[in-house]
Amino acid sequence: MGTSVSPQHPLRQFFGALTERSFTEHLGWPDLNVTSYVSNLLVDFTSTDQLYKIRDRQEKPVETVVDLLYESEVLLDAQSLERERDVHRHIGDFTLFMAGLFPEYLRRLKSAGLIYHKDFLVDYVKAGKRSYGIVAQIGDHGAEIDPPLFRKLSENFELCVTGLGFVRSDLDRMQDPAYQRARDLLLN
Repeated sequence: MGTSVSPQHPLRQFFGALTERSFTEHLGWPDLNVTSYVSNLLVDFTSTDQLYKIRDRQEKPVETVVDLLYESEVLLDAQSLERERDVHRHIGDFTLFMAGLFPEYLRRLKSAGLIYHKDFLVDYVKAGKRSYGIVAQIGDHGAEIDPPLFRKLSENFELCVTGLGFVRSDLDRMQDPAYQRARDLLLN
């Protein structure tokens, strides 16, 4: 697996500023714990190793939400409560990331051309909300993670998706040649 991005890396500062601005200014939700978690998620998922970090028993990356749900169930493939929590956390992270930054991907999943994709019938928002809720419940039983954070992410999943949509808009705007020219004029 790939190495993680250092805490001082400029990418963390960049995504931190974009996320904080989007959640505070556009959503009116200046929750530092949530914006920090979401911005770190963006940085971590710049690596496909992290995006597909959950592995099955054959050590192959699990790439669909349907297969992740299978991996998360203690009665099926999850070997422990910790494994169940980790996979559900990843499901929440993955669905939030995809729904917020790549809604066109989700629309494409629903198109006739991808009817045989395993996630064709999966509602990413419901799956993400449910998974973060499970992480919060499991965390309430002595785990080292922050249950209130995951409860907030579960209860406000749609708001987080919207906040990431604003981050995506900012990223798109930054790639616009007119923005690039104005930025170059201002910074040079």
